[in-house]
Amino acid sequence: MKNITYKLGIFLSIVSLFGSCQDDNLEMGDLIAPSNIDVQVLYADGDSFVTTGPGDGTGVVKLEATADNAISYQFVYNGEAKSAPAGREGYTFSKLGLNTYAVTVLAFGRGGISSSKTLEVQVLSTYSPPADLLTMLTADSERVWRIKGESKPHFGLGPVAGTTPFEWYSAGANEKDGFGMYDDRYTFNIDGTFTAVTNGDVFGRDPLINELGGSGGTIDGADVENYVYDDYQAQWFLTAPGGVETLTLTGLAFIGYYTGGNHQYVIFSRTADEMILTTTDGNNEFNWWFTLVPE
Repeated sequence: MKNITYKLGIFLSIVSLFGSCQDDNLEMGDLIAPSNIDVQVLYADGDSFVTTGPGDGTGVVKLEATADNAISYQFVYNGEAKSAPAGREGYTFSKLGLNTYAVTVLAFGRGGISSSKTLEVQVLSTYSPPADLLTMLTADSERVWRIKGESKPHFGLGPVAGTTPFEWYSAGANEKDGFGMYDDRYTFNIDGTFTAVTNGDVFGRDPLINELGGSGGTIDGADVENYVYDDYQAQWFLTAPGGVETLTLTGLAFIGYYTGGNHQYVIFSRTADEMILTTTDGNNEFNWWFTLVPE
C-alpha cells in the first residue's frame, strides 16, 4: 500500500510539472516575427524637424521605427548597433556635402525573433569647424586631455537642457580620486581618431555602464567605481546644430564618466587650454558636466 501511494505521488508530481510547463508556454505566447516595419526620417530644420530632406546642413536626423508584433528595436549604421527599445534614434552625419547613408532597423519580437529593414537616408552637411576650435582640440596634430580633478568645478550634474554648469552638484577637488576617472587620458588626433587610455578601469552610471561590456566595479548608490575596461579607440567629429559647437564620439566612446546616451558633448565654453563639456545621459535624467585641460 505504501508503495502504491509513493508511485501515485510521483505520478501527480509529473502531471503537475507538465501542467506548469504548459502554462509557461502559454504565457510566452506565439513566436511571431515582426512585420510591416516602417521608419519615419525627420530632418533637422533650425529648431524643429521636418519629414522632407536633406536637412538644414547640420547633418542631424531622427529615425522613428514602428512594426507589428515588435517589442524593441535596434539601429545599425556603419557597423555600429544601437539599442532603441522605443524605436527612436538620432544620428549626426558629418561628411561634408550631400551624401547618402544606409541604416538598418532591426525589430525584435517575443523570444528574440527579429525582422529587418534597410533604408537610405540622404543628408546635407555644410559645417566646417573654425580653425581655432580644431587647434584647441588637437594642437593641429594631436592633443591629450584629462579631467581637471584638482579643482572645483570639474565634474557634476544639472537638469536636462540646463544652461548653468554644475547646477545641482559639483564634485570638490579630487573628490572622486581612486574611482577610475582622474587617471584616464583622451587623445584627439587631427585625422579624426580618438584614443582613450583607461589604465584598466573607468567610472560611470549604474546600470548604463554595463553597455560597455566590461566587468566588476564597486556600486555606490547610482555610481559604479573602478569598472574594469581596457583602452580603446574611436572617432570624433564636430558639428554645430543650432549654432552650438558639439563634439560627437562614435561607438561607446565617452569622457570622464560613462552616461550612455548619444555620446554627444556640447562645448559649453572653451579657451585655448580648457573646455567645459555637457551631455545628457541615456536615461534622459540629468545633464552631466566636465571640465577638461590638456595633459
